[in-house]
Amino acid sequence: MGDNPRVYVPPPLLALAVLAAGLAIDGRLAAPPDGPILLKVGAGALIVSGILPIAIALGLFRRRKTRPEPWAPSSALVVEGIYRFTRNPMYLGMMLVYAGLALLFQSLTAFLLLAPLAVIFDRLVIAREEAYLARRFGAAYASYRAQVRRWL
Repeated sequence: MGDNPRVYVPPPLLALAVLAAGLAIDGRLAAPPDGPILLKVGAGALIVSGILPIAIALGLFRRRKTRPEPWAPSSALVVEGIYRFTRNPMYLGMMLVYAGLALLFQSLTAFLLLAPLAVIFDRLVIAREEAYLARRFGAAYASYRAQVRRWL
């Protein structure tokens, strides 16, 4: 299989599990409760603003013919498009979608669990991916990393 980032749990599954735990703790696993239209609009805006960078990043990976899964080896270093502004648009997008869903379901616990989820992504997923990319792409990745922030 070769070298890879050694991320064994798919990050979207991890985010979904944390979200489900927060919703369950608050008793919100059923349909979203009724709420003010402004709350729904805000939640929708967060969700859409999260889906967008994920879709853009996936399109760039497809164009460069490399796999986006963090457990698979990378064949190309993607540094153009949205990757000029953040090294992790997919994780940023997942967290925006998560925040939108926590807001839509009006789950304070789910919303509070977003901070630990960000730490888990940062330390257990992104750090492993970055170590792998440094091994795989050397100076090219070091240069990119020096120019572009991890988050925003």
